Amino acid sequence: MQCGIMKRMNNLKGPGLSKETILDAFSALNEKFEQQGVIGEVCVFGGTAMVLAFNARLSTHDVDAIFSPTDVFRRCSVTVAHEKGLPEDWLNDGVKGFVSGKGMLTTDDLPQFANLRVTRPTAEYLLAMKCMAARAPGYDTQGDRQDIAFLIKHLQLKDAESAIAIVEEFYGPSRILPKTQFMILEAFEQLHKTPEAAQPRPLEVLEPNTPLDNADLR
Repeated sequence: MQCGIMKRMNNLKGPGLSKETILDAFSALNEKFEQQGVIGEVCVFGGTAMVLAFNARLSTHDVDAIFSPTDVFRRCSVTVAHEKGLPEDWLNDGVKGFVSGKGMLTTDDLPQFANLRVTRPTAEYLLAMKCMAARAPGYDTQGDRQDIAFLIKHLQLKDAESAIAIVEEFYGPSRILPKTQFMILEAFEQLHKTPEAAQPRPLEVLEPNTPLDNADLR
């Protein structure tokens, strides 16, 4: 049992899926759709959108997406996984629980294929989703704070109230939990930290024979 847990932890700590790996897998999906005369549509969320559209990360753990036609995607994605040495669940639709009925999508900064159309949330919608998830870092995830901070800077938001207003636009005030508010505040604190503030205070060099009573020991 312990060996199984360790194996799972090692897998989760792996390098993940890079931009090149994801695009290669999408290209393979496109070829299979071409062979079957199918036009596929996939909307990528979370870390995949951050990797493909914003170049904000080097990799993501898996591809969170909503796709159609569902059965064809599931079947072909497993085949691609075997061909490319990827986990069978490299493409999954677990993100469905965070989708908003008011969500806005775009094709900006995404590759397109002959038989595969790729979309993503707008930056505002992606920020709202990330804030709703508000995951803390763990051994299998970097959490959402870094992505939230990136998107806040990308959207040039000036304060936490502006970010919360975007979340409310897509999900309504009643669904916003305290963890979302706290993570937004943490993201702004991270952005407002200056290099000087992050550096340790230099040690004071005492003259020989200086009494400790006169030294600044803060």
